[in-house]
Amino acid sequence: MTEEFLYYIWQYKLFLKNDLYTTENQEIVILKSGIHNNNSGPDFLNSQLKIEDQLWIGNVEMHIKSSDWYLHNHEEDPNFDAVILHVVWEHDATIFMKNNQPLPTFEIKNFVDEKLLGNYNRLIYSKQNWIPCGKQIYNMPNFLIDNWLERLYFERLEQKSVFIKELLAHTNQDFEAVLFQLLAKNFGLKVNGDSFLQLAKSIDFMVIRKERFDQQKLTALLFGQAGFFEDDIQNEYFSLLKSEYKYLKHKYNLQAISKNNFQFFRMRPQNFPTIRIAQLAALFFTHQNLFSKLINISKKEDVYKLFSFEIQGFWKTHYTFESESKKSAKKLSKSFIDLLLINTIVPLKFVYLQSRGEVDQEAILELIKQISSEKNSIIDQFLKLKIKSKNALESQALLELKNNYCTKKRCLQCAIGNNLLRK
Repeated sequence: MTEEFLYYIWQYKLFLKNDLYTTENQEIVILKSGIHNNNSGPDFLNSQLKIEDQLWIGNVEMHIKSSDWYLHNHEEDPNFDAVILHVVWEHDATIFMKNNQPLPTFEIKNFVDEKLLGNYNRLIYSKQNWIPCGKQIYNMPNFLIDNWLERLYFERLEQKSVFIKELLAHTNQDFEAVLFQLLAKNFGLKVNGDSFLQLAKSIDFMVIRKERFDQQKLTALLFGQAGFFEDDIQNEYFSLLKSEYKYLKHKYNLQAISKNNFQFFRMRPQNFPTIRIAQLAALFFTHQNLFSKLINISKKEDVYKLFSFEIQGFWKTHYTFESESKKSAKKLSKSFIDLLLINTIVPLKFVYLQSRGEVDQEAILELIKQISSEKNSIIDQFLKLKIKSKNALESQALLELKNNYCTKKRCLQCAIGNNLLRK
């Protein structure tokens, strides 16, 4: 038994009957359950009850056992002086208030349907399923799943917004600068994402604004700040960029990070940090007003066109500065651009519109639904449970469901869990 289950029963009044009584056999009528308190203090605030014929307005505290009141030292905390009812699963001790009167206690286990309790135990204490409802989720109504996934997607967007707003706070609300930082992070993918973000943060975006009209200077700036000119490599292009960076470093009083931050091991050549840095420089050289273009886009095909540039010259025949390779195009794949849409463009657009009070949820949903579903182990496991992800909205929502609900056994806060509990 958990206190969360007690909160759930109380909040939704899931009692076997309407005739409720305290341990002292006093009739209880719940007029208002109160507001669930997630902070310190009593569990429900501003509850309204009738105990016998007396109307009470105050707070409700809940415990597994009555004696937990003393175990948690509530008798010493003035925040609990306004408690009007103690709701417990098991009544094992009488609690006295400061006026030496016993605190009215409601032993809830006598009023809970055994089927509800059985459903709860099967969900919460199941150890054989990948997710608690693994054997039942495929039987859920489609409309329930669809509505819940949409809500979960926006929960995930809100979580991503927290990080974006932190970046905005450190850039004086400069959305262009934050776009550069977020794109850099995602160009680095999981392995090098943090290092790419560190690289982007090492350059005041004012410098990017000034130098983005010259691709050679912009490329030298990014590679130099990433520490790649610590080496001494004998080729003309490397020497040219190194010389260019030496001038820029002095001009802007820059401090580079270390090349050792970037990983090449076990990475596909297309994802080498050198290629991604060159592509990032080419992107911001090609599109001088990238942020305004992205904010006004509503179709993924338009994003594909925007990111259809190709790095030229030296990088056509190289993956690193050291060795030459077979000539090949170094374009961004559609699957890579999809990741940028999912993790940078849509979340940043959401925060931008939110800051202007112009959020159009339907437009956000329409855009994210155009993107193909992600492929990973979590999405594969849901497919085995007959839950198919049709687009990026659903794959993002399923990740949110697994990581923030199923793994944490938050079935009581889940629409699917609620449906199963009340069957």
